[in-house]
Amino acid sequence: MSTILVIDDEPGIRSAIRGILEDEGYNALVAEDAVVGLELLDRGGIDLVFLDVWLPRMGGIEALSEMKKRRPELNVVVISGHGNVEMAVRAIKLGAWDFIEKPLSIERLITTTRNALEASSLRRENKVLRQQRRAPAEVEEIVGTSPAICDIKKLALQAAATDARVLVTGGAGTGKELLARFIHAKSGRAEGPFVALNCAAMPEGLVESELFGHEKGAFTDAMARRIGRFEAANGGTLFLDEVADLSQAAQAKLLRVLQDMRFERVGGEETVSVDVRVICATNKDITREVSEGRFREDLYFRIAVLPLRMPSLSERVADIPVLARHFLLLEGDGKPRRLGDQAAAALAARPWPGNVRELKNAMERLRVLTDEDPIEAATVERILGSREQDPDQSREGDRIPGRLLALGLQEAKEAFEKDYLAQKLKACDYNISRTAEAIGVYPSGLHAKIKKLGIELKK
Repeated sequence: MSTILVIDDEPGIRSAIRGILEDEGYNALVAEDAVVGLELLDRGGIDLVFLDVWLPRMGGIEALSEMKKRRPELNVVVISGHGNVEMAVRAIKLGAWDFIEKPLSIERLITTTRNALEASSLRRENKVLRQQRRAPAEVEEIVGTSPAICDIKKLALQAAATDARVLVTGGAGTGKELLARFIHAKSGRAEGPFVALNCAAMPEGLVESELFGHEKGAFTDAMARRIGRFEAANGGTLFLDEVADLSQAAQAKLLRVLQDMRFERVGGEETVSVDVRVICATNKDITREVSEGRFREDLYFRIAVLPLRMPSLSERVADIPVLARHFLLLEGDGKPRRLGDQAAAALAARPWPGNVRELKNAMERLRVLTDEDPIEAATVERILGSREQDPDQSREGDRIPGRLLALGLQEAKEAFEKDYLAQKLKACDYNISRTAEAIGVYPSGLHAKIKKLGIELKK
């Protein structure tokens, strides 16, 4: 939920704007003057400000200048009952996003709010894309010497020597994106950008714009031209994670572009040509998705020229001590931390259903919760809990709650997703923007999920 700060010395105006914004689903804070408003701004979490010009203690124009110094990226809408062209020009020059006059119409207020928040979101996304384009390729090590991981590294190096499309499969947490980055860094495109996109996190209505970009005015909130991920990855590699989660409509659009690497931005007529190597990934059984009609067979053949499967941690148990020691060096304050031999053996004997990601998180927990060096087996058991490999029994923390077992597959997925989002929202103080950023989705998509799942937001 976006948080909007309203600064106005008239109680009636503050109350009216706050009521309108809250009715639209936003979190609204109010301040009677700019001094109080700046204090609220410094606490963080403010996504947009409505700022009156005529205020006691500090004028609105002075406050605007101070806000832009503290938060240059913040959109500030200046409002005034005594506005004129000169004042509007001055406010815009100081960085105001818009200038509107009182009395405020409800429609203008809502439209301005929506457009200002969308512009902020697009600016953040474009900044990330520009950084991705500028960032030089760095080879992140694929740690391990087990036969399973050595085989996959050998295949990855062979794939890197070509421009053939790669489909990486494997369970959650096995390191599919790491393998994609490794292929890119070892390829002839290493100096080009590596652009990643999680297809499962995209709202259906934004898929085409996200992939191919849009022109200014293409739809209601298209305030400026925006390049898509294909264009951002030109000369480099585009990584499409969880590609099997794309809808049938999105699959058709992706297939069309993969045929000749040409497309038009949404709302545009100019044909854009790009030179992009595409690597896709999924943790689903994609051949089953194809056979059951959920994934297009022709698209599957397009993206799976070189299929690679990342092994689970249970298939590379010998790598667990090596990975654990690697993560102990990476995490925390950089101070080397050793792992005792018995502790390493204890880690290797544990089940890791979350694969490498779960192991990495466990090592970070050990770094935080103990200063022991070397870390011993008893400490591992005390902090991580006692767990042994048992293929016939799941550990307590991994058991499926009985209420989920009583549901069908789709209902169970929705129940789990609802619990997960509710916990994330609470952890982020019910701030939609921060929650969306934390879980890697767009605020609009998170809003849609909240509405669909019937999640109640704290007032």
